Amino acid sequence: MPVPPLLKRFANAGLPPGTPVFHGTRPTYAVRMTVIDFDENDLRELDVTTPEEAFAFGDAKTVTWINVSGVHEVEVIEKMGDHFGVHPLVQEDIAHTSQRPKLEDYEDYLYMVVHMITWPEDAARPVAEQVSLILLRNCVITFQEREGDVFEPIRERIRQHKGRVRRMGADYLFYTLLDAIVDSYFAVLSRTSDLVEAAEFDVMDVPTSRTLRAIQELKRDVLFLRRSVWPLRDATGSLERTESPLVVKSTRAFLRDLYDHTVQLIDTVETLRDVVSGLFDIYLSSVSNRMNEVMKVLTIIATIFIPITFVAGVYGMNFERMPELKWPYGYPAVLAVMAVMTLGMIVYFRKKEWL
Repeated sequence: MPVPPLLKRFANAGLPPGTPVFHGTRPTYAVRMTVIDFDENDLRELDVTTPEEAFAFGDAKTVTWINVSGVHEVEVIEKMGDHFGVHPLVQEDIAHTSQRPKLEDYEDYLYMVVHMITWPEDAARPVAEQVSLILLRNCVITFQEREGDVFEPIRERIRQHKGRVRRMGADYLFYTLLDAIVDSYFAVLSRTSDLVEAAEFDVMDVPTSRTLRAIQELKRDVLFLRRSVWPLRDATGSLERTESPLVVKSTRAFLRDLYDHTVQLIDTVETLRDVVSGLFDIYLSSVSNRMNEVMKVLTIIATIFIPITFVAGVYGMNFERMPELKWPYGYPAVLAVMAVMTLGMIVYFRKKEWL
């Protein structure tokens, strides 16, 4: 029987605080580490197989970006953390892949947790992973759950010497990574908005049980985004207001812009949340209206047949002395009466606009 995620989260109960224990689905591939070391004139990019190979770059005066893809090997986290003076509690948070987005200031470094959300073309729902970022004096260390990210445009800008990133410090690189993650939210929200618009047409047309399932999935996706965006706003707000000397004055203007983007994300998410909630109400109203229409038609049909059934019942009684029983025109006369009664009721219903 699989262990529920909530129990996995506390699988290290009783261990000393600051003991990194991986929580999540353990992948089969090995941890991959890449290093990009640069300044305005030089660039070095390479893959490393051990944390020790990256230490020399992280201690240099150039700007270094160390990216670790995979947090399931806690030994890598411990070696990185011990060398760069990262608190054991931070190492523990890096291994826990269910952290809430947050910012922590440890004076010598800044630690930030965010959720990187993407929507692959072949996926039915958005995919999220936890990304931990550590800002040091001349180094940025990122820990991802798995390979694949939204940072490739940043790597290309560094390689091609485009933009400010090669001329700025590690704090600007830290900002650009966060900005790429926030921008990925807009792409996910745009696709979600398209699905919401399609669901609106389905609800207003002929809603089915499939429409209800689509609305439920959209509601779950929007709530999923909301749980990531709201704490992200608080984290970016704290980053924009931080007095840490690691963030220089020239970078703070970009951080304010980043905070504005997160506020815009929240406005979009809340709008989608209200629209999806409204879709559910519209679906229930549409189904109720359709049921009322069906019941109205059935009621009208039953009402039309009530007097006809009455006439047929009267002439179906087995009495010997009944008028019209032996009249040669009795049968067509009764049918004519029934037809007149039916047409009369139909005309009456149309005048009342019930039909």
